[in-house]
Amino acid sequence: MLVPGRRRLLVLCTSFVVLSLLTLPSDGSSNSTEDLNQGRNKTGHPLELTPRTAFQLKLHALFHWSSFGLLMPVGILLVRMSSKSKSGRCSRVLFYCHVISQIAAVLLATGGAALSLMNFENSFSNSHQRVGLALYGFMWLQPIIGFFRPERGVKGRSLWFFFHWLLGIAVCATGIVNVYSGLRTYHERTARSVSLWTGLLTVEISFLAFFYLLIDRWSYMIKQGRLPVEQLRPNDNHRTYPTTLRKELGMVQE
Repeated sequence: MLVPGRRRLLVLCTSFVVLSLLTLPSDGSSNSTEDLNQGRNKTGHPLELTPRTAFQLKLHALFHWSSFGLLMPVGILLVRMSSKSKSGRCSRVLFYCHVISQIAAVLLATGGAALSLMNFENSFSNSHQRVGLALYGFMWLQPIIGFFRPERGVKGRSLWFFFHWLLGIAVCATGIVNVYSGLRTYHERTARSVSLWTGLLTVEISFLAFFYLLIDRWSYMIKQGRLPVEQLRPNDNHRTYPTTLRKELGMVQE
C-alpha cells in the first residue's frame, strides 16, 4: 500500500501525462511544421527548417539530452553513492536527491515526447521514433515500480531491487543510444553538422561512466595509502618489522 507521500507523487506525475495528452492536436501534427521523415526523400535535397521548427527540434533534443543523457545517469550515481555511504543522514539525502533527479528526468522526457507528438510528423518509419515510443512506456514503468518499493526485510524486496535496477540501467542506456540516433537522424535530414554535440555527449557519458566505476574502488584506493592499525601501534611483545628484516632476524635466531 502506498504511503501518502508516494501517492501524491504518483498522482502528480499521472496528471502531467494526462494534461500532455489532452493538449495534443486532433490531427496528430501541427500545420506549421514540415514532414521531418520524408522531406529529404521527396526533393532529394536537405530539408530546410523554418525558425519555429528548428527551435522545436532543439527544444526536443535538449529535453531528451537533459533527461536520458544527464539526470538519469546522475540519479544512478546518487543511489549508488547512498548505498556506499556510512552516514545514515548522508545516505538519506543522496537517496532523496536520486528520487528528485529521476522524477525530473521522467517529466522532461515526457515533455519532449509531447512536443514531438504535437509538432512533428510521427510515421514511426525510422528506428529513432520506434525506439523512442517503446522507451516512453518502459520509462514510466520505472517510477511506478519505485513507488511500490517494499520495505527492507520484506519478502520479495530482493526481486524488486533486481528488476528496478535492471530496468533503470536498460532505460538509461537505451535512452542515451536514442539520443545519438536522434542526432544522426537530424544530420541526415538537414545535412547540418552534429559533430560538436556528439563529441560533447560522448565526453559527458564517458566521465559519468568513469565516476560510476570509481565509486566502487574509492574506499579501497584510500586504504592503500594507510598502514594497518597493528603496524601503527607496535608494542614490546609484538614488534612489526618489514618483511625482509623479519626473514633476516629469523635466520640469526636459528
